[in-house]
Amino acid sequence: MTRIPLRLCKRAEFLSVRTGEKRRGSLFLLELKKRPLGMVPGPDDPPRIGFTVTRKNGNAVMRNRIRRRLREAVRTALADDLVVGTDYVIVARPEVLGVSFDHLIRELKRYIR
Repeated sequence: MTRIPLRLCKRAEFLSVRTGEKRRGSLFLLELKKRPLGMVPGPDDPPRIGFTVTRKNGNAVMRNRIRRRLREAVRTALADDLVVGTDYVIVARPEVLGVSFDHLIRELKRYIR
């Protein structure tokens, strides 16, 4: 069964993940952080993921396309690779739009592991 990761929504959650591990890629920066034991309600705590696409990536149309592309890649190919009890933030670069979807998925899988 595919687990669908929850979304990070609050600014404080994004800032918390910034203090964790960073993995730099050519298409994005992946930040991840294990949640403290006190915050984890149970062993089946799903992973949470957030997406950051800044204005440097282009206008609103381009930023939304990047965000939708990343969300779909996580939903279709990475939901089972995410670790339970971990928060992830993907900070996108504009190059995400210029590569094939398969290449994007390969890069995401490479940095998630």
